[in-house]
Amino acid sequence: MSRPTRLQRILAFIAFRLIPFVLILAILWTGYGVVQSLIRRVSEQTEADQRRAIYPLTATVLAPTVAPADGQARQFSDLVLAAYHRQDWRQDEIAQFATNTPSADEAAATPTPAAPAENPIATSTLPPAPDQPRPLPTVLFLGDPDPDQVDVTAIPTRVEPIDRQGNDLFNILLLGSDGEITNDGFIRTDTIIILSINRTTNTVAMLSLPRDLFVYIPAWGMQRINLAYMRGQSGGWNDGTFELLRQTILYNFGINVHYYAMIDLTGFKQVVDTVGGVDVAVDCAIEDLPLIGAEVPAAAHKVNEDGYYVLDVGYYHLNGPDALWYARSRHNSTDFDRGRRQQQILRAVWRKARDTGQLANLPALWNEGMQLVETNLQFEDMLGLLPIGLNLDPSTIENFALTRTYHTTPWQTPSGDYVQLPVYDTLRQLLEDFYRPPTDSQILVEGAQINVFNGTEHADWDVVAADRLGWDGLRAMPMGQADTTDYTDTVLIDYTGSSKGSSRGEIARILNINPDNIRIEPDSNRTADFGVILGSNYNSCTFSVLPVDEG
Repeated sequence: MSRPTRLQRILAFIAFRLIPFVLILAILWTGYGVVQSLIRRVSEQTEADQRRAIYPLTATVLAPTVAPADGQARQFSDLVLAAYHRQDWRQDEIAQFATNTPSADEAAATPTPAAPAENPIATSTLPPAPDQPRPLPTVLFLGDPDPDQVDVTAIPTRVEPIDRQGNDLFNILLLGSDGEITNDGFIRTDTIIILSINRTTNTVAMLSLPRDLFVYIPAWGMQRINLAYMRGQSGGWNDGTFELLRQTILYNFGINVHYYAMIDLTGFKQVVDTVGGVDVAVDCAIEDLPLIGAEVPAAAHKVNEDGYYVLDVGYYHLNGPDALWYARSRHNSTDFDRGRRQQQILRAVWRKARDTGQLANLPALWNEGMQLVETNLQFEDMLGLLPIGLNLDPSTIENFALTRTYHTTPWQTPSGDYVQLPVYDTLRQLLEDFYRPPTDSQILVEGAQINVFNGTEHADWDVVAADRLGWDGLRAMPMGQADTTDYTDTVLIDYTGSSKGSSRGEIARILNINPDNIRIEPDSNRTADFGVILGSNYNSCTFSVLPVDEG
């Protein structure tokens, strides 16, 4: 009997020892993950059951119709009415959230809106807009929590509604879920962005809310905001899961969101691919490992043996999986910055859909989108917003995000979770700014023309800097290469010579320009108000992002 060869011994070792060992490890690891998931789910369910007794205090409505003082019928349950009898009607608050439903006299006197001007970008035939928009959902103010209710931390008082200042606001809650990668049956809304469309001024603003905000969730208690949608499934809410999240935002931030649109990771990738990919200016280098369901952009480079990749500052075309990696990454940043990058992607999708004419072909886009998005919006709602969308420059969308340690305070719960507590003294101003359309003085400053030149060998840095200025509402144009590529310091040239109402200080702040590198050169024949020449030390990454591994 011949002895086995070396190759045969190696194959036998792999087949009968190594593979079984690996399989055992895999089974143990999978079992551990299942057990942890079950433990977490049982723990959360137990906590919810313990608090179920307080559901009647704020549970929403299923039964009779009651006509309050303003004559508009609203649906309430007997339990909610009991809470209202303790609190009385909050007529002053309800007035802040008018439903945009005109009275009979107002409807008769309201002229039919003129047809929107033809958009030269759109190539498809626009469907006719409705003569009158569908009335917005009526807001329901729930009673305040029981003052004797005890929680892991103090329950904040209800935030007073943010004043709309007479503007017709159409608010949509944009949600992203992680259900595909957790597989535990829970839907956590790790992306929460409020999109506010001002139909009075035809302006748009976006506000990102970090998923770890620790807030009061009605009928449940203090918890992360990303769990409110999930808890709406078991609380008997009138508008399903969305209503509890809507009430959570209303209670903690004084903002009434009318509709929602939720998308999962696969849907996100398909939306980006549907518009043909997006162009994104990366002003903060991003570092992370490959992420589940996403792809590391081809332009990123590996920096260490641990498998981390870095996407450097630059201007990139991203497909769906690339955009998902960029939007979800947070190894060298935070949820606060991730919200900013998600807003970037949304702006880029809007820009691409508009510029390619896809936005004008709303019926086809709607039918395709309904396969990817869960929403309570109707086609006629979107049709009424179409003129604004077609005529809106994406760079004019105002972007708002909370700042860690200023708008929030980091805190660790008794169970060991790291969360963020809202600081309402500083947060109030941000919320009011979010609701306030640009003023005439803002428009004057932001109307200054800024030409940006690249004085380095780094490709497209002028595009990145122009986009960064645009993020703060300034009008900047990338102009390509400067006279040379050996600039070290970034230079700002003011051709207006004016100090009153000037954008000079704002430009210098955004682009981190040293005051010694600001030149005042008045020019009555100028073609631009300001000029910027980028140097090799250019760095406009002023967000919550850490330096990356240089490899």
